[in-house]
Amino acid sequence: MSYQMIFQRYELKYLLTPTKKISILETMEPYMKPDQYEKSCIRNIYFDTDTSRLIRHSMERPVYKEKLRMRSYGNALPEDPVFVELKKKYQSVVYKRRILLPQKTAMDCLCSSRPLPVHSQIAEEINYFCSYYQNLSPAVFLSYDRAAFCSRDGSDFRITFDENILFRQKAFSFERGIYGTPVLEKGLTLMELKTSGGIPLWMTHWLSKNRIFKTSFSKYGTAYQKLWNDTFQGGILHA
Repeated sequence: MSYQMIFQRYELKYLLTPTKKISILETMEPYMKPDQYEKSCIRNIYFDTDTSRLIRHSMERPVYKEKLRMRSYGNALPEDPVFVELKKKYQSVVYKRRILLPQKTAMDCLCSSRPLPVHSQIAEEINYFCSYYQNLSPAVFLSYDRAAFCSRDGSDFRITFDENILFRQKAFSFERGIYGTPVLEKGLTLMELKTSGGIPLWMTHWLSKNRIFKTSFSKYGTAYQKLWNDTFQGGILHA
């Protein structure tokens, strides 16, 4: 199981109302088309220390930040392959390393700081990350429905729309189903523009015309904030 991949790109995020989503879908039709994984339900398990060191640092908006997660694009049994992803962000550029491993193997290694059973540069980076932070464990299960589009002209410009973003703090497995507490207000969609270069002129015009502004929205960060608020207020999350 040797699948590995490295991404380096800008990821710009925008929150859309239903009306604005319809508008951009109509506007982008001549320029964009559904990619090969047009629609999927993405499942993530984010790892953190017992003091939430990683997400607390991330929410301070530093120049450099990093996250570790496992990802699946569907239900996965313990022996099924899932992605282990190390995501870094430096001066607005996102760097992502991912490697494919059986779910149980990946979970056991990440939770015990045992080296991944793969010899590669990506595996070494993940091993170092786990060794540096120590005692990592699953912190949040986060899922969402995604519609993805790629450019008709063959460039690497992509647009994704994420909805039904849910999180929970239990049942950290990709075979346990989709449920949890909503992250977004009802009706909102998270649109992400992904590119290694500039944004196409037609998209820039649409954003300007509709007064749509970039947001620093983080799915994991928002989930953590909701958890913190609930704890602070003495409430109970039914996740």
